[in-house]
Amino acid sequence: MSENRAGRTAVVLGGTKGLGKEIVKSLAAKGTTVYLSGRTQESANAAAEEIGPGTIPLALDLSMPETIAEALSTVPKVDDLVIAAIERDANTMVNYDIEAAVRLVTLKLVGYTEAVHALRGRLTKQASIVLFGGLALLRPYPGSTTVSTVNGGVVGIVNSLTTELAPVRVNAIHPGIVGDSPYWEGKDNSHIINRTPLGRLVTMAEIVDAVEFLLDNTGINGVCLTVDGGWLLK
Repeated sequence: MSENRAGRTAVVLGGTKGLGKEIVKSLAAKGTTVYLSGRTQESANAAAEEIGPGTIPLALDLSMPETIAEALSTVPKVDDLVIAAIERDANTMVNYDIEAAVRLVTLKLVGYTEAVHALRGRLTKQASIVLFGGLALLRPYPGSTTVSTVNGGVVGIVNSLTTELAPVRVNAIHPGIVGDSPYWEGKDNSHIINRTPLGRLVTMAEIVDAVEFLLDNTGINGVCLTVDGGWLLK
């Protein structure tokens, strides 16, 4: 991965916590100017202040796609676009929450696509886009119907946008269980570790490294990269 990204401009949507925040930290440390978004201006401001120089906060809610273009209007150009915003939705058939399902489908499928649409005229010829999916697509669980469906939709978005936005590169990352992430750290993940050939869970640093690989490697295009330590094999 490039250690010097001076002069580049990145947009990281969902950059105030978890994996998104770690991606912002890494890109900014290498000289990239990073526009990071949170759902509120306060959360975005707090993350930008914590991370420090080179970060510019934006308020943006991907579940409200009609507001996205205006929220991104101050971004001058885009070399790297990472859409890491997610929402966890345990939505079972017994207690199906229509409102929660519609919000997640809107955020992931319409919101992701509208963000790319809003920035399309500012994508440089060498620009790269990385979208976040997830492995519920291939390893569902009770309550994952909406999550599994939208992660499948991310595959479709990658395939479509790779063709439509050429030569801009479009890829996705599908992380496994990230052991040191705020959501998973401290949980009993032994049953998952036992099914993972690596013998441990993947880390946030490894996900960040994989995202930067997708951003930097100019031969990688239209790829959905699974980073799970081999979990899907067992």
